[in-house]
Amino acid sequence: MKIQQLCAPGAYPGLHLEAHDLTESGSGILEIVIRSEKTLNSVNAEAHRALTQVWRDIDAAEGVRCVLIRGEGRGFSSGGDFTLIEEMSSDFTALARVWREARDLVYNVVNCGKPIVSAIHGPCVGAGLAVALLSDVSVAAKTARILDGHVRLGVAAGDHAAIIWPLLCGLNKAKYHLLTGEPVSGEEAERIGLVSLCVPDEELLDRAWKVARTLAAGSPTAIRWTKYALNNWLRAMGPTFDASLALEFLGFTGPDVKEGLSSLREKRPPNFAEDAPI
Repeated sequence: MKIQQLCAPGAYPGLHLEAHDLTESGSGILEIVIRSEKTLNSVNAEAHRALTQVWRDIDAAEGVRCVLIRGEGRGFSSGGDFTLIEEMSSDFTALARVWREARDLVYNVVNCGKPIVSAIHGPCVGAGLAVALLSDVSVAAKTARILDGHVRLGVAAGDHAAIIWPLLCGLNKAKYHLLTGEPVSGEEAERIGLVSLCVPDEELLDRAWKVARTLAAGSPTAIRWTKYALNNWLRAMGPTFDASLALEFLGFTGPDVKEGLSSLREKRPPNFAEDAPI
């Protein structure tokens, strides 16, 4: 598969892929845009599957020297849509399917040999946040709003949280934001080390593209092998990630997630159970 073939319309629902050639041979930067503007780029079942699978195809595709991922319009992504969450909490088959996709999404990004740059603006939550923070270089706008919303929903912070937050910003900061659900601005995210760079909002795309072009122009072997070696820090955290993901999805079978989802829909504070069984 070549870089241009990845961009076939409809191949990855919820994502728009575009090839930007840098050389006469067609090698270049693959731009991925998370696109669902009516719901602030929320990720439904099809988009979640696409966001999981696309990294394997990118890894194998000829001509991809770097990937730049961003959100369309007002934000990066508002996370999983309510319909998908409701399905997971009521259908075991759906729960098992999304668990496998959530696991593969993280490992597929980690194991993708091509360098990845994320341009983060507006809300960045859920599966979109996982990709944004697992990218090799994350560039955030000052007013970006990074939020791990799991505890607000009533489930453990799974997805990418346990594998990368403590490594990026330290265990104390990770615990604070993951346990309280307090959002992080782009400016604060850079200060605590959660993102690589923070720039004024109007400079976000220019800076992200500059980084992507620098990576695309470098030695593919040197850059990809350096990424592979560094990502062994993340692979070493695999058992911690697997446990967090299992606990997150166990939570989808309990009562708190139903109350969390209802309170989000009704835009009110949640009324969770008074105690936990363990």
